[in-house]
Amino acid sequence: MVDPRPFDVFATDCPSRSVLDHVTSRWGALTLAALRPGPRRFNDVARAIGGISDRMLSQTLKTLEGDGLVVRDEQPGGQRVEYALTPEGERIADATRHLIDALYEVMPTLLAPRSAGA
Repeated sequence: MVDPRPFDVFATDCPSRSVLDHVTSRWGALTLAALRPGPRRFNDVARAIGGISDRMLSQTLKTLEGDGLVVRDEQPGGQRVEYALTPEGERIADATRHLIDALYEVMPTLLAPRSAGA
């Protein structure tokens, strides 16, 4: 029987491991989530993600583009560039959004011991 999942993120040499690293990095996850509503220009993505430098956003977008999760669409004349998720990127962004939503749900419980001890 053929394994339906030939990739193993627990194996150090599996190519899915590096993509997982990119997707689960702070800036990777936030960039994917910021692009989920639809294509955006660079500055719009930067505004959506508080605290990210232009250099880090550029690097993150290039990395996610290299992974096949983001596409860079340069309009004729080069005056307008938009970034969008590929279908695979949308799938990963949806999972990232679920993680973010779950985090929002549990935050009051996670913060309760901190405020009780303060």
